[in-house]
Amino acid sequence: MSGVLTLIPTPIDDQSPLEAVALARCQKAFDDGDIICVEEVKEGRRRWLRFGLPKEAIESFVLYNEHTRDEECGRLITELNKGKNVILMSDCGLPAFCDPGQDLVNRCHNSGIKVTSAPFANSIALAIALSGFDHSRFVFEGFVSNKSDSRSKELKRIALSPDVSVVMDTPYRMKKLLEEFTKYCPDRMAFLGVELNQENEKLFRASFSKLNSMIPKEKKEFILVLGPKG
Repeated sequence: MSGVLTLIPTPIDDQSPLEAVALARCQKAFDDGDIICVEEVKEGRRRWLRFGLPKEAIESFVLYNEHTRDEECGRLITELNKGKNVILMSDCGLPAFCDPGQDLVNRCHNSGIKVTSAPFANSIALAIALSGFDHSRFVFEGFVSNKSDSRSKELKRIALSPDVSVVMDTPYRMKKLLEEFTKYCPDRMAFLGVELNQENEKLFRASFSKLNSMIPKEKKEFILVLGPKG
């Protein structure tokens, strides 16, 4: 069994504590001998200690940023494939959202390695980060219309757009939405985040035709991210 990559969001300020689940996950990572990746050594150490985490972990930190990702990404995938768990922390905010962690998440998906995250309050940013798609440009489409004519036009336009797009809909229309996109762009890659940050969270990344065949008709909170076209 492969290990799990866990994103650890951190406060964007210098006063707030680390969220409780994230704090517990970091402590567990140290206790279990997991790989702990930080963005910058000095800042990573400072924040780690401010959060009250064990200073003994600092010496084993792995530096993962835009300068080291080419070297570290392959090594981390190898370790994950061996069953080693990895946590990824940025200096502040959500790892893999508009930062080099995107490459690691993408390679995890391509290698069949599970990716998850400690709690994060914004489902849009979280879904994009967990998707692993290159989102240097993305469009938030929001909730699509439930009126038949308008809905078809909106979905066709989104399907033809080359941009990474975030689409939302009501829980009972999850299957319908996948069926519609399968009709308009069956081979396009997409990410489906179901019940994000909950115990029964499920994450899927595949073409629409495969997603449609994998997902049953059920009522679940979800968010959909269309990958870049091409």
